[in-house]
Amino acid sequence: MVPYSGTIGPYVVDFGQGRARVRLDDRRRVRNHLRSIHAVALANLGELTTGLALIGALGSDVRGILVGLEVRYVKKARGRLEAAARCDPPAVSEAIETLVEAEIRDMSGDVVAVARARWRLSPVAGSAPA
Repeated sequence: MVPYSGTIGPYVVDFGQGRARVRLDDRRRVRNHLRSIHAVALANLGELTTGLALIGALGSDVRGILVGLEVRYVKKARGRLEAAARCDPPAVSEAIETLVEAEIRDMSGDVVAVARARWRLSPVAGSAPA
């Protein structure tokens, strides 16, 4: 759905009602000059994972758009990574904002980054109850 997200080559491990897990393999195209995974690739992974968790919990009568993203980098990211997010979005009868967090871990289980995404949710035009 979002062509830009594909630039990091993510692999969706789990996707369902309010949950998502997405894997990112370490390879040259996502690395920085320090031989670790680039900060923006981590941000992209976090945003994608929060968005999938949210989409998996929303009905077709609600749309969401990212309005803020904060990423805390904890340690250098190397090797295969996995991001995980869970959410219980609120009922949406008018435009509101909600936060969804994704933890990004390396294969030893260490947190390498935490992404906090602020999503604006609103009813799809024409889907409001009569």
